[in-house]
Amino acid sequence: MIKFILFVNKQGQTRLSSYYTWMSIPERVALEAEIIRKCLSRSELQCQFIEYRGHKVIYRRYASLFFIVGVDGDDVAAGGGDGNAGGGGENELGILEFIHALVETLDKYFESVCELDIMFNLEKAHFIVDEMVGNGYIVDTNKANVLKPIHLMEKASASEESIFSRRG
Repeated sequence: MIKFILFVNKQGQTRLSSYYTWMSIPERVALEAEIIRKCLSRSELQCQFIEYRGHKVIYRRYASLFFIVGVDGDDVAAGGGDGNAGGGGENELGILEFIHALVETLDKYFESVCELDIMFNLEKAHFIVDEMVGNGYIVDTNKANVLKPIHLMEKASASEESIFSRRG
């Protein structure tokens, strides 16, 4: 089960965070600070998996952003890898593929995603993450399926704006 997803820049500033288990704000701040410090201090030649406080942390760097996913350490040890109830957990390489699919989906929507796209369209970035992950489990990685609802919302929003602009 996925416990959290973080988007972090090279300076260590969190740009997006999504938690799937309850954690108090001071705990989140401490956890983020330690994990970010560990991920940023590692070289590109080192493994992209870290174990920290019972979590298995998988991260990947794309341009100026680090995409960090934390899963329960017990889930990874249980194996399975498909996330089904019978499987029992998440596979590190599967999570790495999920990060890649997430970045590709963001890239397709924002047309070459960058840190500023996430900062100025935070609600859309959260929506995309929420379409891909539900309650800590990966539910969809198909770019077209993930982006369809957000395109429909934009289309409805544009038609509402045109209705209001005609009256005024």
